[in-house]
Amino acid sequence: MFALGNLVYALATIFDYLLIAANWLVIIRALISWVNPDPYNMIVRFLYRTTEPILAPFRRLVPIHSIGLDISPIFALIFIWFLRLFVVRTLFGIAMRLS
Repeated sequence: MFALGNLVYALATIFDYLLIAANWLVIIRALISWVNPDPYNMIVRFLYRTTEPILAPFRRLVPIHSIGLDISPIFALIFIWFLRLFVVRTLFGIAMRLS
């Protein structure tokens, strides 16, 4: 059981780091959208490719044309924070019980 607890703890830590990275990528993309970024820039293309799968489901819920403002990053950040608070903490709790 000790090894299984360590495995769950390691997976929870990796998942937490991935969520932190996704959080920062969404924030950077939202900030970079305020200026007119060059769509051919490699960094801008990387940001769009990595954050579009995160933002697309929230855009379907609240389309941009209905209110004229893209608020999908706000919903994405709230969802990422929920995952960190609920899923990651639950995994850490399971890991502690298995150790």
